Amino acid sequence: MTNPHTSALSEAGVSIWLDDLSRHRLESGELASMVETVNVVGVTTNPTIFANAIGGGDGYGDRLKDAAARGLDTDAAIVELTTADVADACDLLADVYASTGGRDGRVSIEVEPGLARDTAGTATQAQDLWARVDRPNAMIKIPATVEGLDAITETIAAGISVNVTLIFSLERYRQVINAYLAGLERARAAGIDLSTIHSVASFFVSRVDSEIDRRLREIGTPEALALTGQAGIANARLAYEVFEQSFDTERARFLVGLGANPQRPLWASTGVKDPALADTAYVTGLIAPNTVNTMPEATLRAFADHGHVPGDTITGSYLESNQVLNAIDALGVDYAEVTELLEQEGLQKFEASWSELLGTVEQALREAR
Repeated sequence: MTNPHTSALSEAGVSIWLDDLSRHRLESGELASMVETVNVVGVTTNPTIFANAIGGGDGYGDRLKDAAARGLDTDAAIVELTTADVADACDLLADVYASTGGRDGRVSIEVEPGLARDTAGTATQAQDLWARVDRPNAMIKIPATVEGLDAITETIAAGISVNVTLIFSLERYRQVINAYLAGLERARAAGIDLSTIHSVASFFVSRVDSEIDRRLREIGTPEALALTGQAGIANARLAYEVFEQSFDTERARFLVGLGANPQRPLWASTGVKDPALADTAYVTGLIAPNTVNTMPEATLRAFADHGHVPGDTITGSYLESNQVLNAIDALGVDYAEVTELLEQEGLQKFEASWSELLGTVEQALREAR
């Protein structure tokens, strides 16, 4: 029996994806249970998730011993472990993928964080990961750096589905949509069936609040304090307006008419970090058709327990959302500076997690040998 709160969210047009994956979740039946009971229809991963999963060790011991016995080096072992998890999750979600026409049932795996400023390296690894996972419902995650934009176009042009990650600013989001459409145009020229290509654009929410709220609290005036906890949702709602506008252009409508899929906005970083906010704030505040919300388990469990679906909470909120960001700007908090800093920090966090993962696997291989 499915949960009434998560079912209502799905019916409102929000696809629920779980922002976590591990061998334990796969083998214990936990992920399968979440698909059955709380409407999970996709999975996202990142270097931090894999560092936590493999570092925890649960379910990876025999696989690491096997990798050591075959003489795999650290990098090769990591690729093998992570792509195996993603492939198995894709198989678990194959029915969802089929029943939604490829929209959901998706599992994302990210290119190495060290490639984020390397266009050619990103595009090459995206194709390699796609071939290794070898499932039509996989998605390759590519960070939305300036250098990542051309890699997104190239990967889409090759017929590979992409989850564009680490988007913080509206300007960069517009560039991401342009990169997607350019990729579709190239795929069409190459004779690829556009309906087979899917993409989501991962717009980060809580991290925007964390940084802007820190600055507002430093200002400390009543006006500044009254604006805390509002920037992340306002920014994401304006991203949805960009989505609506961008896929209502002649260029986008032409491609959709040929079978292309609009690139859905995905709300990421939806775990609440400020205890003053409701633990489901970044779910309830971002409900609209054609969106994805990828939630950490704690957020998903909270929503399943006491989530509220008041209807569409995005459409029609654009004037108010602009007023929030304008008021924050008027207090001297620089939007462009904040979003650029968040991109840099996001990349640094993933690089640190990747280094941690390398260390963990290297040690495990050494012990197994």
